[in-house]
Amino acid sequence: MSKDVIEVRGAEEHNLKDVDVEIPREELTVVTGLSGSGKSSLAFETVYAEGQRRYIESLSAYARNFLGQMDKPQVENVEGLSPAISIDQKNAANNPRSTVGTVTELHDYLRLLYARIGVPHCPECGREVGEQSAQNMVSRILELPEGTRAKICAPVVRDQKGAFEDLFDNLVSDGYARVEVDGESYDLTMDRPDLDENYDHTVDVVVDRVKISADARSRINDSVETALEEADGTLKVVLPDPPEGAADTLGGSTARATGDLADAETDETADDDRLVVELSEELACTHCGIDISEIETRSFSFNSPHGACPACEGLGETKEVSEDLVIRDTSKPLKHVFEPWSYDRTYYSRQLDNVADHFGVSLQTPFEELDEEIRRQFLHGTDGVVHFEWRTKNGTREKTERFEGVIPNLERRHVETDSDRAREHIEDVMATTTCPVCEGTRLKAESRAVLVDGTSITEVNRMSIGDALAHFEGMEADLSARDTKIAEEILKEIRARLGFMKEVGLEYLTLDREASTLSGGESQRIRLATQIGSGLVGVLYVLDEPSIGLHQRDNDRLLNTLEELRDLGNTLIVVEHDTETMRRADQIIDMGPGPGKRGGEVVVNGPQEELMATEESVTGKYLAGERAIPVPDDRREGDGYLTVRGARQHNLADLDVEFPLGTFTAITGVSGSGKSTLMHDVLYKGLVRRMNDTDVYPGEHDDIEGIDQIETVRLIDQSPIGRTPRSNPATYTNVFDHVRELFAETSLAKQRGYEKGRFSFNVKGGRCEACGGQGTVTIDMNFLSDVEVPCEECDGARYNDETLDVTFKGKTIADVLDMTVEEAYDFFESHTGIRRRLKLLKDVGLDYMRLGQPSTTLSGGEAQRIKLAEELGKKDSGETLYLLDEPTTGLHPEDERKLIDVLHRLTDNGNTVVVIEHELDLVKNADHVVDLGPEGGEHGGDLVAAGTPEAVAETEDSHTGRYLRDLLPDVELDGPRADSDVAAPAADD
Repeated sequence: MSKDVIEVRGAEEHNLKDVDVEIPREELTVVTGLSGSGKSSLAFETVYAEGQRRYIESLSAYARNFLGQMDKPQVENVEGLSPAISIDQKNAANNPRSTVGTVTELHDYLRLLYARIGVPHCPECGREVGEQSAQNMVSRILELPEGTRAKICAPVVRDQKGAFEDLFDNLVSDGYARVEVDGESYDLTMDRPDLDENYDHTVDVVVDRVKISADARSRINDSVETALEEADGTLKVVLPDPPEGAADTLGGSTARATGDLADAETDETADDDRLVVELSEELACTHCGIDISEIETRSFSFNSPHGACPACEGLGETKEVSEDLVIRDTSKPLKHVFEPWSYDRTYYSRQLDNVADHFGVSLQTPFEELDEEIRRQFLHGTDGVVHFEWRTKNGTREKTERFEGVIPNLERRHVETDSDRAREHIEDVMATTTCPVCEGTRLKAESRAVLVDGTSITEVNRMSIGDALAHFEGMEADLSARDTKIAEEILKEIRARLGFMKEVGLEYLTLDREASTLSGGESQRIRLATQIGSGLVGVLYVLDEPSIGLHQRDNDRLLNTLEELRDLGNTLIVVEHDTETMRRADQIIDMGPGPGKRGGEVVVNGPQEELMATEESVTGKYLAGERAIPVPDDRREGDGYLTVRGARQHNLADLDVEFPLGTFTAITGVSGSGKSTLMHDVLYKGLVRRMNDTDVYPGEHDDIEGIDQIETVRLIDQSPIGRTPRSNPATYTNVFDHVRELFAETSLAKQRGYEKGRFSFNVKGGRCEACGGQGTVTIDMNFLSDVEVPCEECDGARYNDETLDVTFKGKTIADVLDMTVEEAYDFFESHTGIRRRLKLLKDVGLDYMRLGQPSTTLSGGEAQRIKLAEELGKKDSGETLYLLDEPTTGLHPEDERKLIDVLHRLTDNGNTVVVIEHELDLVKNADHVVDLGPEGGEHGGDLVAAGTPEAVAETEDSHTGRYLRDLLPDVELDGPRADSDVAAPAADD
């Protein structure tokens, strides 16, 4: 009989103190507590890690030999485990080819739908493409100039793996002597191609080689019919020496080479004197004379050469030389105005001298004072020829030719050069722009011209998830009976996946959005939607704060989704601080009572009523309303304004937004309303571009007024403080430099001649060489995620034995790295430089964090608060603009209170603080609120409300305002949660 609970006995992972806990199966359990109290240690490092380890143990010894060993978590026993799936906040993908459509598998179903019932149209004239007869093909071939040599080939193998020895034998027995394999000609009577069966190959049978003439019509007709029969309705016409205009005469689609997408090229580029045109008996536009290749699922994949736009290779973006980067200061004289062209180099000075003489202008003339036509021709090339004359040691040389222009010269050299250094130099003046050929859709023209119900696949990809769901609802009514029969199951899957995405609050995302631009919360909810779609039963799901980045309006839908997953028969363990999630949980495990070494115990394990009744639970006090973050007595008045004019990047609707200077401003709105676009793309990048004269390209806007009233701008986001385990809080905040100096001053270190560098784990000498000073070794898990295990040589200490002989107050350098911020603060009580930096980390609620915790294990919120602590330690001019993106991420209300105090301290010093935030306790502390919406995606981007939190709360159209009403005592209107069991209390002091 299966257990009704998951029993954890003797858990001691990280700071857990011999924890015994029972987690009910097939229920929603929230694990909460102060930051650093042991929530993730219990949920992820113990329960989930043991589930994963047991899965590995269940595999055969042969499979485990490839996977390596996973250490057992420090737990005595875990019973009642189900197969475990972790849904954390790691980004879905960093590959620029990954989109919301691909990571959710929606694009796969769309490709299948369009390949099966899509109606191809001509990419040129838009007419529906019909079939083409052999007679039409013959007529077009005969339109070539008389005497043109041509091969008529049958493509019998197209991009398939194999050696094809039997095929070659059969071709010889059928009377064929010549073939082209991967573009190379072979005479089968003389030699056979030796092909690697592990690679894709293309085999074309040469049916006939002819010279075009009217007398050859009968022969060409027979050869075309034979080729069509051999290749199931397709043929290739190969012109070794194509006459001018041959491609236009034949129409058709040029054949693509096999191989990796990055190296994919047309046959014409492989051989400049050769033209290969593919004609199809099935699809052709008789009006434009264009043949369309057979429609397959890969025709709609931008990761395949068969579907990708040939110009950008499926990325949707191209790099082009930017005029703004080539000329950064138009007031400079002509001879020095072009950044990548140094006048000191002979070639460039010769070009500029002669072109300037041609136009009769001086090289000392400021570029901005030249005639517009002359400026254009310097940049893009002259309309006519220029007489060039220059001196060499052998006399005077001269020639007359067109000047190609600075920008075309750079673009040509970028393609032709073999020098990486030269290419990098040119890329300094190149900007990423939307591909002009596919307009960012990533697919080739033929694929974009295939329609289902009058809509192309690229149009569907540009829809938001909500709009796409509406588009596919009831589509069967517009389809023929045949197409409805074919598409029925495909449409059912598409609608189901879109519906799951909408349920978790992601209807504002577009299907073509790059996965790398998603936040951690969005990536997590995508994986959550995927799991709902899988329909698994009896699974243990462990989630990491799924409410992060989600507006209160959408949180209820997320909770409905979690309950749906539970009701299927699954067990959910959710690490969460959100009070609404706790109220709807079946069970709450509160870890604590404090952070770090003061935590690691189970304070409460029961329903919310038990949690609220427990005196020792800080979480319970907030949930019961006995403690609350106070509303400030006064709101600061702005001392001037920083005003963004005409912001229209992405979905922003030509906004004018004012940010009062010297105040604390919160930017709010539902997910996808344009908050990040306004702050990151427009405000931050616009200020950096103007203040620092950098190459940053801000989002579209008209102007930013009031820049002269701020001295610097600092963005404190959630990006990692380091990319490797070598980076940690101690190194990032420079605490470790002072610690190493202390160890170098000890008597044993001086006796052995150890300098400060001896105590660095980044250089040879003092570090453990087995792990390179990382303390861990990465095990390649093949088809599973890589696993890091402690180094066996140093047991995770990072240093060799000789270095660890040196102690300070009885502690080694490894012991110091293993201390929490609070422990180190007490340990270095007599060292003010170290204590001052540690105090800043304590102020932002990171007293539980270990000094040597690898940056790769930090959450986005923790990384952001470390950066904030470092900013607090800098000399403050009082005129700095601080920009923060959801700084409350991962914070318990008690820690959130500390963060709000820090933000108020920054503002009180005369700085301006602008924060993107959903957490209402922080929003109610702001002096000014900018609320965007009213919805997400194309239905957002408007300024819904602006003013004090009270003013926003009284705005009927503001979703944020309605939820703020319950937290502001001066607002008499009822909010959506006014009837909650626990009303918002009066704030404590």
